[in-house]
Amino acid sequence: MKKFLLLISVVGFLGGCAAPKADLVVVKKSKNKMYLMQDDKVLRSYNIALGGNPVGHKVQEGDQRTPEGVYMLNYKNTKSKFYKSINIDYPNEQDIARAKLRGVDPGDDIVIHGLPNELGDIRGPIEPLNWTNGCIGVRNYEMDEIWQLVEVDTPIEILP
Repeated sequence: MKKFLLLISVVGFLGGCAAPKADLVVVKKSKNKMYLMQDDKVLRSYNIALGGNPVGHKVQEGDQRTPEGVYMLNYKNTKSKFYKSINIDYPNEQDIARAKLRGVDPGDDIVIHGLPNELGDIRGPIEPLNWTNGCIGVRNYEMDEIWQLVEVDTPIEILP
């Protein structure tokens, strides 16, 4: 009986130990890296794919760039054309105003996502390195981990 109670106690304790959640996501475009942060410490880091023209801030639809700045991750999508996605709330008011001055559409639908559904999962190197249209791409098994560690309404800081 004592062993049974001890087992129940251990299972209950372990069941209550949730993985730490990220309080910030940081992307360093020049390094093709994304970091999940908690209390200024790196929880996880990932090699990422960006758009085919990754240098500079996203200016308009179709420019193959990932925006730079601070945004929010505002919803999760399991029915994406990619293996899961987490939406970045681009464009913000500044992005819209900047695009309006240029007379262009700022674009939208910028997300963190896994691989295209038709590819399945790939564990080795992916070529070309920057294959998205301006999103942040990771492998499917990494997307599963990110999905668990990042909640909706987590800020994302995208740096050059």
